[in-house]
Amino acid sequence: MIPMSDSVDADANADVNPNEDQSRPGDGDRPAAPSVEVAAALARSQVYGLLAATFDGETETLASALADGAVARLAADLPVDVSTAPLERSDLDAEALRVGYDNLFAVPGPHYVPPFASAWADDPTESFESDSPYHRAGEAGELFGDPAAAAARSHAAAGFEPERGDGVPDHLAASFEFMRAVCEREAALLAGDSTGDGADGADELTTVRRLQRETVGRLGWLDAFHEAVERADSAEGLFAALARFARVFVAWDARAGVAAV
Repeated sequence: MIPMSDSVDADANADVNPNEDQSRPGDGDRPAAPSVEVAAALARSQVYGLLAATFDGETETLASALADGAVARLAADLPVDVSTAPLERSDLDAEALRVGYDNLFAVPGPHYVPPFASAWADDPTESFESDSPYHRAGEAGELFGDPAAAAARSHAAAGFEPERGDGVPDHLAASFEFMRAVCEREAALLAGDSTGDGADGADELTTVRRLQRETVGRLGWLDAFHEAVERADSAEGLFAALARFARVFVAWDARAGVAAV
């Protein structure tokens, strides 16, 4: 069973370096520091937790992470070029962020960008019917299409029920929440937290990593999503920068973060 907690500690997000050996000589009887593998899984979990909160409209968490520089530091730590200037904001409170979030991701209108995978599908789901203003029968761009069904199957395989994403399985917030949970579970398994024998733990670790690969593999639509947010958020630019950060982090994780089985 995947754990459901989704708390975000912005300071912890900024302080964990997955590429750094966390052990310290001369600590005497202190508990052993987590291994590099465990620290890396926990760091990835924390980033996904912050992204889940961000794209679920948890603006108080986002405002706090922006104010103390956590988001900018996370972006700067990625081994790729991401401009951190738009993320170095301490002048936006939770209410201002709420207005921006709602205009972009919650309320259909001239700046609305749907934050779920089915809206970006290339092929329509054959049996799908909708009155959605951005969907025409027989065309792609829908709600609860094939990507939602695929995400729901992954969640069910892990015994996971998303608390984010307004009940839409392929919502960006639900996908990031799921990645937070499976990365957290990976860390626990690497640290020896298994309910069965060694073989059972190894099998679960294999399953957890497979679910991670499948999930990031379904997030290729982040490219088009980010570009659309950039166009819609051209004046303020903060959510465009956050969408780019999410896009780059997921691309990096697909290449280097998700461990091969």
